[in-house]
Amino acid sequence: MSKAVLALDQGTTGSTALVFSHSGAILGRAYSEFTQHFPQPGWVEHDADEIWRVSLKVMAAAVADAGLGRRDLAAIGITNQRETTVVWDRKTGRPIHRAIVWQSRQTASICESLRDQGHEDVFRSKTGLVVDAYFSATKIRWILDQYPEIQSNAEAGDVLFGTIDTWLLWKLTGGKSHRTEPTNASRTLLYDIQERQWAPELLDLLSIPEAMLPEVAPRSAMVFGETVDFAELPAGIPISGIAGDQQAALYGQGCWHPGQAKNTYGTGCFLLMNMGEQSVISNSGLLTTLGCDSKGEPVFCLEGSVFTAGAAIQWLRDEMRMLRRADESEAVAESVDNTLGVYLVPAFSGLGAPYWDMDARGTLVGLTRGSGRSHVVRAALESIAFQSRDVLDLMNRESGRPITELRVDGGASANNFLMQFQADISGLPVDRPTLVETTAMGAAFLAGLAVGFWHDPNEVAHARRRERRFEPRMPSEDRDRLYAGWLEAVRRTRTR
Repeated sequence: MSKAVLALDQGTTGSTALVFSHSGAILGRAYSEFTQHFPQPGWVEHDADEIWRVSLKVMAAAVADAGLGRRDLAAIGITNQRETTVVWDRKTGRPIHRAIVWQSRQTASICESLRDQGHEDVFRSKTGLVVDAYFSATKIRWILDQYPEIQSNAEAGDVLFGTIDTWLLWKLTGGKSHRTEPTNASRTLLYDIQERQWAPELLDLLSIPEAMLPEVAPRSAMVFGETVDFAELPAGIPISGIAGDQQAALYGQGCWHPGQAKNTYGTGCFLLMNMGEQSVISNSGLLTTLGCDSKGEPVFCLEGSVFTAGAAIQWLRDEMRMLRRADESEAVAESVDNTLGVYLVPAFSGLGAPYWDMDARGTLVGLTRGSGRSHVVRAALESIAFQSRDVLDLMNRESGRPITELRVDGGASANNFLMQFQADISGLPVDRPTLVETTAMGAAFLAGLAVGFWHDPNEVAHARRRERRFEPRMPSEDRDRLYAGWLEAVRRTRTR
């Protein structure tokens, strides 16, 4: 009998592999970063071949760390950075261009052209998304434009597109499976979330051949293919659970019912709220996307995306040299009582929900002669919570289901100062689980359910355990005053 499920969490800056037992315990883990490429200001790219090599390496290392044999795995689950776009040659298996990352703004001019031509409403109504460089569609078009000779090959199905889940699945199966599933498809700006199919009208608007797109499987908890033989992994392991990282985290947090919400604090911040069968198309900057119910079937979700969250702390560490390590930020922030009126708006890649201003850039306001390092570090942490409140307030208004608790995960959720400030500035209890790597947990559960490693969602529900609950304790007048200052700082940052 198989002893474990392997989950690959392929993120923006690195790949993590975790091995889960039947009880939900972590038996083994491995992590490795990969190279970030910034060819021009605002552009972000990855080497898809490097992502593949790193991901394969950490999967093998996690299995070895767990002390398992090559035949002990019941399944592999994949969760991935969404929207990041890979276009490759079917025959050679080589990428045509470096993968264009979800953060990258290099397709902003294509988005502007679509809006100027009056196409935004049709994209919005079919996909639930806004026309923004964040999503995959314009990234595909940009790559095709850089290599005009491959358009005809794409039309013939000899040049393929995939988000990172599709790319890794294709590689793991030796090119036999070119597939994705609804949660990732719903982030491409090409998928009709009502009809659950690629939208011909949108493909025509961007001249993207349907032949290059992956088949969309009906659900996340199913078998997508099997591994071929590698030195690192044996052949025949089912790849049986795939979901975009934020939807996997929603699943791992146990937000299986309408009205439940989570926030993942990673490179960016991503708030998702389960809406069940209710499809709400926001007019105020939220996205409508697809998530999973308890059995992995598609359900509607509202989402707010914050482009720069934990990345602001990395910026303070790497570029500004204000921190030696990211985890120092908590103590530095707590060394002062407030920011002395300093606000950081970390619009390094533009502003996401609810503003969707691609041209906005980072701004530091309110500096005085008394402002110091600690005030700026505290302002950076507070900016993460302020941006999250922007989205939470909008979700409460648009959903008709006021959020009563926010479940949190991701690396920055370990920061106690940030979590308490999030509770204070939003006026909501913040619930942090013992295992904050809920993205990988969600992928593992979906994979295990698909192959019978777990027979029922109730078997995995107990695996999420609360570690700490942060209750709001800030007086409402202070909350309102601080948030008003944030909104003024954002106003100064915006370009439209």
